[in-house]
Amino acid sequence: MHALPHLSAIDWLALAAFFSCWAGYAWFSEHSHWGAGGLIRTSQAYRLDWAYRMLEREVRVTDSTLIGNLMTSVSFYANTTIYIIAGLVAALGAADKLISVTAELPFGGAGNRELLEIKLMLVLASFVFAYFKFTWSLRQFNLLSILVGAAPQGKTGEPGIDDYAQRVAAANSLAGDDFNRGIRAYYFGLAASGWLLSPLVLAALAVSVLVVLYRRDYRSAALAVVSKKT
Repeated sequence: MHALPHLSAIDWLALAAFFSCWAGYAWFSEHSHWGAGGLIRTSQAYRLDWAYRMLEREVRVTDSTLIGNLMTSVSFYANTTIYIIAGLVAALGAADKLISVTAELPFGGAGNRELLEIKLMLVLASFVFAYFKFTWSLRQFNLLSILVGAAPQGKTGEPGIDDYAQRVAAANSLAGDDFNRGIRAYYFGLAASGWLLSPLVLAALAVSVLVVLYRRDYRSAALAVVSKKT
């Protein structure tokens, strides 16, 4: 923390842009009415449809397999994040060597050791955040598995079926949303690494990530496909 007073005004502005892009997009895509038509919230409607179809089936091997596939993806990212965190911790121990490497780059380098440690801590914090989101998502998918295993059989309108379908879909959406937050943290973690080169690179990458996320969630071919409900 003793290096914070040494941050320049450009550093603080770049950090403000970074956190504004990250937090602002999270609010826009998850909570605002302007972001209701995106890929995240559109897929939630399909989770409810899936819950109703699952409750109608007597044999739910397909549903268990699908949940297992989702959990495998989340586990992969959680395990990968551990290695990234370990690498960043090792980089903190080799800060002097990193300073010499970045000093040869045409963007001004990472500064002194204290500043470099703060910049690495930003990247590390991004991936630690991602790890917590992935592991929480995994736990919620485990909860979803329990709900599927305990689910009654019935159709829409029968006593208790609508309520149970809502619960299953909600658990699925909670797990999926945390997985999306972990992926988003990956994107912004990569943007945070730009601070090692320059605060301007940090700000530019944060804005670039914002544009990429918006295009994929609101202007992608994937959204066009899932929006076409039959």
